[in-house]
Amino acid sequence: MNRRTNTSKKSIDWVVLSVYFSLVVIGWFMVFSTLYNEQNPTAFLDVSTPLGAQTLWVFISIVAFLFTLTIDWKFWNTIAYPLYGLTLGLLVLVLLVGKEINGAKAWFSFGFFSFQPAEWAKFATALAVASYLSFYKKAITETQVFLLAVFLFLGPALLILLQPDFGSSLVFFSFFLLLYRRGMSPLWLIIGLSGSAIFVCSLVFSPQSVIVFLVSIAVMILCVAAYQNFNGWLISLVVIGVSTFLLLQGEWVLAVGGGLLVLAYFFMVHFQKGNYRIGILVFILLFLSAGFSFGTSYVFDNVLKPHQQDRVNVWLRPERCDPRGSLYNLIQSKLAIGSGGFAGKGFLQGEMTKLNYVPEQSTDFIFTTIGEEQGFIGSLGVILLFTILLVRCIFIAERSHLEFIRNYGYAVAGILLVHFTFNLGMTMGILPVVGIPLPFISKGGSSLLAFSMMVGVLLKMDMARYRTS
Repeated sequence: MNRRTNTSKKSIDWVVLSVYFSLVVIGWFMVFSTLYNEQNPTAFLDVSTPLGAQTLWVFISIVAFLFTLTIDWKFWNTIAYPLYGLTLGLLVLVLLVGKEINGAKAWFSFGFFSFQPAEWAKFATALAVASYLSFYKKAITETQVFLLAVFLFLGPALLILLQPDFGSSLVFFSFFLLLYRRGMSPLWLIIGLSGSAIFVCSLVFSPQSVIVFLVSIAVMILCVAAYQNFNGWLISLVVIGVSTFLLLQGEWVLAVGGGLLVLAYFFMVHFQKGNYRIGILVFILLFLSAGFSFGTSYVFDNVLKPHQQDRVNVWLRPERCDPRGSLYNLIQSKLAIGSGGFAGKGFLQGEMTKLNYVPEQSTDFIFTTIGEEQGFIGSLGVILLFTILLVRCIFIAERSHLEFIRNYGYAVAGILLVHFTFNLGMTMGILPVVGIPLPFISKGGSSLLAFSMMVGVLLKMDMARYRTS
């Protein structure tokens, strides 16, 4: 009797609640430090200033967060599709009458108040995809179910891409984490990762080098499949070694030609064994991969605009960038983070922050303020807080008995993971600069409010985890 009473008692996840408030408070102090003006130390009380507006958004977001804890979780399942449809309408409307800021037509502006519908689209899409996958009991492996689920999050992603806002549109690919949890074939992840690898290699190395590499991989697959023992791996390593040697000597045609001859030989081996399907599949994949590699190089050199090329070059080929131009942001970002040392310079003591050396420091590059003023210890603390939040979101999803809550938990975890990974990655030059804010910390009312409600709704759903229907 007592056991039943304890398990039916509704309780909030205090870990998530504590992490949420910690990140919001840290975010406000970092924005305060970035925008602080000694001539106007009370600017945070004036809503007509950027710092005052952010303070107001923090207050509104916390109130909204607490308000979501009072709403029955079923409400969000009911309103999922209408809210999704509303955000799609706003994404279309902002393309027509929105205000253009930094080259992107992504904001509605009313005086000192700005609203970015892309941030709300993430929240609404998470609800819609979670509701769809929980309502239809069919497996995600069914083509129709899979395609419709993908359409639900690629639709808003394409509208946001038209603004253009590549960073926000990229976040929607995080929903593949949810689909994978629901049983999506790992083959799709392998295809995505392979395509990304070919894309990067095609920009870092010459197309000829990529082709030699692809042919070598194809030879290795057919060779290992033919022998299925140590000999297969040994022959593969010899072929790859010879191809690499010829490539370094500038004989890439000979390397490709020799590789194709070896590939044809092993295709005949498989054909004689009656296992010709693997040979045909490898040849098709090789042809598609080679085409994608050359297509990537062609589009980059002939289709992308110079400023778009600069964003990729800053990431993959910084030696081609102007240190005082496109590379300036990244150089200043690294210098600011590195200058903090182990313990940091202290709150309001960062010289690079005071002198505004880092562009967009209060938004996309807010982590540089943390690195400079709080040092390695403070940076590690923020990283640990986000890690705890991500792990806890997945834990909440897994312990729920309701499909809708489980789906929504993974959707939220995926969105937070992409934001966190890309923001830190781009400030340190590991990933391209795509304009993705750091949740709860970067300046921006729309982002803070949307993420606050996103986490608040998840906490409320978690309070219903003992229900079975």
